[in-house]
Amino acid sequence: MRKFLVLATAAAAALMVAVPAMAATAASHDVLTYGKVGGTNVKVGAILKANLKKGTKAEFLTPGGTYVKCSSVSFTDKVTKNPRAKGTADENLTAQTYRNCTTNLSIATGKPSVALNRLPYKTTLGDSRGDPVTVNGTKATITLSTSVGTLHCLYSAKKSKTTGSASNSSQTIAFKSQPFTLTSGARPGCPTSGAFSATFGPVEDTSVHGDPHVFVN
Repeated sequence: MRKFLVLATAAAAALMVAVPAMAATAASHDVLTYGKVGGTNVKVGAILKANLKKGTKAEFLTPGGTYVKCSSVSFTDKVTKNPRAKGTADENLTAQTYRNCTTNLSIATGKPSVALNRLPYKTTLGDSRGDPVTVNGTKATITLSTSVGTLHCLYSAKKSKTTGSASNSSQTIAFKSQPFTLTSGARPGCPTSGAFSATFGPVEDTSVHGDPHVFVN
């Protein structure tokens, strides 16, 4: 009987040690993982890419109802920091390309082009409520062909940043009605302000074989 009690006590002690160890292991994932929530940690230096969510467009809408819309947009981010959850991951937005753009601006005689200026931009992605995403230093140029020549309309985001949110259900990042103001360009040809909206995804870790989807923990 005494031998049984000793063994039982030892087993209970071992279980008490093992449970916290298992919990620590389960909680050791970083802010960004790939494959699933709580999956394999995304490595620093990883290259993340995404196109527009299927069936959507990136839109720059003005208060007067004019627009520039692009049906093909993609971005590339490089992960520079991916700490333990709960925390904030850092990335550099190194490229973003816009193609197949149209506009209803009456002054335009051809298809517009859109380009971001002075890349890379520091980007943060947190796993607090709403999985907030912030792109810092956002500036964009919309180029319009007109009957009197080419117009270059330079816009800057409010407070020089655009904010959005990530979604694990679709592995997307969405920006909704982010305000931009004209900082350089001919008036009245260039709209004085507008709001940018776009949803990108699924976001993929192209540094890993198979380009798995990226999740926020």
